[in-house]
Amino acid sequence: MKIGILTSGGDCPGINATIRGVGKTAMMNFGMEVIGIHSGFKGILNEDIEPFTERSLSGILNLGGTILGTSREKPFRKLLQSNTDGVADQLLEKYHELRLDCVVCIGGNGTMKTANVISDLGMNVIGVPKTIDNDIWGTDMTFGFNTAVNIATDAIDRLHSTASSHKRVMVIEVMGHHAGWIALHAGMAGGGDVILLPEIGYDMDKINEFILGRAEKGKPYSIVVVAEGVKIPEDKKTAEFFAKEINKGTGIETRETVLGHIQRGGNPSPFDRNLATQLGGHATELATKKMFGRMVCVNGNKIDSIPLSEVANKLKLVEPDNDLIVQGKRMGINFGW
Repeated sequence: MKIGILTSGGDCPGINATIRGVGKTAMMNFGMEVIGIHSGFKGILNEDIEPFTERSLSGILNLGGTILGTSREKPFRKLLQSNTDGVADQLLEKYHELRLDCVVCIGGNGTMKTANVISDLGMNVIGVPKTIDNDIWGTDMTFGFNTAVNIATDAIDRLHSTASSHKRVMVIEVMGHHAGWIALHAGMAGGGDVILLPEIGYDMDKINEFILGRAEKGKPYSIVVVAEGVKIPEDKKTAEFFAKEINKGTGIETRETVLGHIQRGGNPSPFDRNLATQLGGHATELATKKMFGRMVCVNGNKIDSIPLSEVANKLKLVEPDNDLIVQGKRMGINFGW
């Protein structure tokens, strides 16, 4: 067999470990020919490829980013789905010209959606879920999430000392457009006092009352962890908005910190390296069994797979009865209400 590997969407710790897991398993265990496809799905159209060898995949396990480069070009996905200007036909033609038996697509929600579309066109595709947000439906865990939570937790830990020394409220904004998994896990692990998630919303007056109540109990500082996707007025910036509202509502000096892309840069954690390796290896195994049109996933303690059609257009969101939220409330943590 001859398989191609591509990465699409935002960069994420663990992508290179996945490329290595797919490629080395394919070459060393199954005797496959493996090529790397640069710049996402565009690389197929442009034939921007490179042959992989065992040596070319050595030394990348611990590297952040992606050695294949990536693309977030959404207009390409729209063209593909509507087949405007024959893009879909061109893609299928290039796929056959390259004599590929399968393409392993490493990416997030948008990538899985596109992978499902090209699977319906007749290309043999296997998806590998990748996102620090942990919001891909159908898998309990995505690589990159653990690393992002570690980075965010470390930042929260460091803010505690400054907040305590100056008797301030510190607002820290973490990633998560639609899903608050990073805010929830890092907020709990870092001892956040207020944790705000897009799925749950908030009442500003209740937050200010809570922070004032802490001050009255002899706790002069508070840590507020907020996901970037929490709804605020359109012309405002998330962390800045909450810092100003808290300062105005409590009279307590408040500062904001935005972690931004720091959360998804750098080397993957050991957990993410191992998870990426397992997912990559399982993707290769699916290819040998000709189980195409599927996404590898984590199901409990097992590496499994599900049809791409079940993943497309869905998000895995934090539910209000999540165990961490329930336990946090028992301990007096405020979740916006």
